[in-house]
Amino acid sequence: MIYINDDKCVYPYKTAVALGLFDGVHSGHQAVISEAVGRGNDKVKSAVFTFKTNTMTSKAHDGRMEMLLTDEVKQQHFEDLGVDYLFSPEFSKYKDMTDEEFVKNVLKDKLNACFAVCGEDFRFGRNAMGDAKRLKELGGKYGFEVCVLKHITLNGQEISSTKIRELIRSGEIAKANKMLGYNYGYKLPVEHGFELGRTWDFPTINQIIPKGIVLPKFGVYCTLVNVCGRLYKGVTNIGIKPTVKVEIAPLAETYIIDFNGDLYGKAIEIELCEFVRPEKSFDTFSQLREEIARNIEFAKDYFDRVNN
Repeated sequence: MIYINDDKCVYPYKTAVALGLFDGVHSGHQAVISEAVGRGNDKVKSAVFTFKTNTMTSKAHDGRMEMLLTDEVKQQHFEDLGVDYLFSPEFSKYKDMTDEEFVKNVLKDKLNACFAVCGEDFRFGRNAMGDAKRLKELGGKYGFEVCVLKHITLNGQEISSTKIRELIRSGEIAKANKMLGYNYGYKLPVEHGFELGRTWDFPTINQIIPKGIVLPKFGVYCTLVNVCGRLYKGVTNIGIKPTVKVEIAPLAETYIIDFNGDLYGKAIEIELCEFVRPEKSFDTFSQLREEIARNIEFAKDYFDRVNN
């Protein structure tokens, strides 16, 4: 995938452009992007236009949007879907464009679009002045085809990033994963912790979840852990470790089943598969140790069930 910036364009190719914020790259987003990728050929390249999600603003959450994915992970999804070009500028640089300025300056002049595809709730231009109907109108004026895809539903419910965030926050991770079309998780560096688990024969990796990322319900999850391309089963506690009274929060602490090795400083991806129980405090470290052992056995049984 080739990254376009403000100084580059895609000439001599024409492009089929997928438009959207694509936070989460869920099943609905994948349909939009796949429509653009499917239009690609020797003369037409697929492209995605999206803003860097960490530059978007919101009235909630201290003015910062809660992202489902970091831009790095989001871009990896685009590449996996077969996108040829990505143009992902900062929101502030384009937020004052009118809808027509966006179509002319970005879609036509910069991306050389011959086709554009979006969802039916797509908005663009200053103060979200343009909608899908307006995009079709401007596409006719500037000489490119526009396709508007209807919402995708799951069990009668519309798939949306907003709904997926709600499910993740409430611990309904299995339902969120079905809407996403993949297991939700994080790719974060491994930090040094108190290393108490090593003294209990349960060594864990610690990953600090940064501000701006959607927080799952605090508690224990069955997880898959990607270590250098190999998937391991794991148990992850997300929260503030009330028994140990850790001041840095929130934290994802993961025990990787059948793994031995030093992962400090490496960016490790974990996938949340099943919610086990809410986070709770224990009166003694001995009780905590026993609970960790039970959680590990639960995870082993869970993966045995889903793999058979």
